[in-house]
Amino acid sequence: MLEARYGLPLSTPSTAARDAYVAGVDSVISGVAGYRELLAQAIACDPTFALAHVALARGLFLDADVGPARESASRARELAAQASPREQSHVDVICLGLEGKPAHAMQAMLVHLRSWPRDAMVLAPATSVFGLYGFSGDPAHEEQLYQLLDSLAPAYGQDWWFDTVHSFAACETGRLDLAWTLIERSLAQNPRHAHAAHFRTHVMYERGESAAALDYLAGWMPGLDKRSLVHCHLSWHVALAALAAGQPERAWEAYRAGVHPGGAWGPPLNVVTDAASFLWRAELAGQPRSAPLWREVHDYALRSFPKAGVAYADVHSLLACVADGDTLILERLLGEIRKRIADGRYPPGDVVIWIADGFAAYAAGNWNSAIRCLEQALPQTVRIGGSRAQRDLVDLTLAAAYIKADRPDKASALIARRAHQPPPINAMGYH
Repeated sequence: MLEARYGLPLSTPSTAARDAYVAGVDSVISGVAGYRELLAQAIACDPTFALAHVALARGLFLDADVGPARESASRARELAAQASPREQSHVDVICLGLEGKPAHAMQAMLVHLRSWPRDAMVLAPATSVFGLYGFSGDPAHEEQLYQLLDSLAPAYGQDWWFDTVHSFAACETGRLDLAWTLIERSLAQNPRHAHAAHFRTHVMYERGESAAALDYLAGWMPGLDKRSLVHCHLSWHVALAALAAGQPERAWEAYRAGVHPGGAWGPPLNVVTDAASFLWRAELAGQPRSAPLWREVHDYALRSFPKAGVAYADVHSLLACVADGDTLILERLLGEIRKRIADGRYPPGDVVIWIADGFAAYAAGNWNSAIRCLEQALPQTVRIGGSRAQRDLVDLTLAAAYIKADRPDKASALIARRAHQPPPINAMGYH
């Protein structure tokens, strides 16, 4: 039988389908554009190739093309009945995630990996901060993911994709030296791996190396197709690094070119969260508020996520409502969240409400109220998902509230508890 890149047998008899499938999977897991054409080619060469259909479904889902993704997933389920047991299980795990059944997908994934640990496409949905672990609401999810990947490391050896996800898990759990070693090894094997470039930037962020991160991305990003999954988010990293390095003009240039709604393409989850996060951070750093920019993010957020339910998106949609002064929508979304919590359908629990209340109090100048809310939220912010760098929005707002309340010692202690060393408090402005 023909084999995929990880040595797993494939049921297709077509070498051309296999080759296009392998390249298409590499495109999906590296975050580089091209998977649509490659997997379409694989399907054209073998229309009954279930794994090509489900790989296409996974890529489309990551691009937020949810309807076509579910159509491809449904077709994959139909075709998998004639495939091998490994391929049937592979299709099932990925489809469960696409069908909105994350707990079932997690359980099926762990069972699958006991038999086929090198099935990277099955493992991949667990490795994202927006994935099975990241959105589980479990406060220990980062360490759980690291331990899973560490246990699988012997099966992968020195593989560019696995080294990348292993590195990011190490980074998010504070193992920065290991993270750097793994990410450099990954990039040495595949220098155009977009997720690897992204995660390298995260390690640099945790080290407080803003200027170096800015230089790195300036050299790496020009070769990245703007249709690629992470282009928008890497632009956010450029904007943040420029802001921290004292280059606000460059930060705004990056925001307008690649982050805001209508800039470089990005999935709505990235656009909403990155745009709102940057605008708020810019204000914390002393930049004046732009009502039109906040209105743009507010409107885009409510079009993309009209109802509450995805906690990480909810935090930033609520923030956009706070900044835009839209108390009506703010209260409606908070009401939906409270109902979901009461029904047991909101894994992070109350932490999103505490964060939103803290942001609202800060915007109103109620520093002590902001401090009370954000201090309550801080130990639980990991439950909303996202990376440490993204969740720093809460830390930075709390630090700013401490300074506004004339408690700079508390601000310094908060910043010191972080593994990285961001710019000194006074360098951030906190106007």
